[in-house]
Amino acid sequence: MIKSKKVGSKKAGSKQVLVLGICTAVFSFSAAIYAQSAKVGGLEIENAYTRATVPGQPVAGGFLKIENKGTADQLISASSPVAGEVQLHEMAIEGNVMKMRQLKDIPVPAGGAVELKPGGLHLMFMNIKAPLTAGETVSVKLKFAKAGEVEVKFPVKAMGSHSH
Repeated sequence: MIKSKKVGSKKAGSKQVLVLGICTAVFSFSAAIYAQSAKVGGLEIENAYTRATVPGQPVAGGFLKIENKGTADQLISASSPVAGEVQLHEMAIEGNVMKMRQLKDIPVPAGGAVELKPGGLHLMFMNIKAPLTAGETVSVKLKFAKAGEVEVKFPVKAMGSHSH
């Protein structure tokens, strides 16, 4: 709990207001970085993020949730200025073997949702042009068959970060 003292000067009160304003701005900015969302048509994109990479690492995963409040659609492509190519991918364990494959699209069911997450469906940033650094944001353009295109900012989380 913060106790406040009655101070006889207006200057002290204005300092408190300034500090409160700065704290509010910092919180709002950081919340925007970590709670990125976007809408296009009946689709709502939430919790987008990627992870930091090390120098020389040519690939990174992209993760997000797509909620569909409209008719069935498909994510058909993605692109980003940080990568030579962005592919739609699926990872699965078959027997004791991890298999990753490129997909031509990712269905987004009507009235449903699809989650792109580690160990399943995801975006794959290929031929990364420079290391992704924690705290940055990566601009990604998603293209849907019916809803069209939308730009989403992907916060870059520290290596080892899990979940949304």
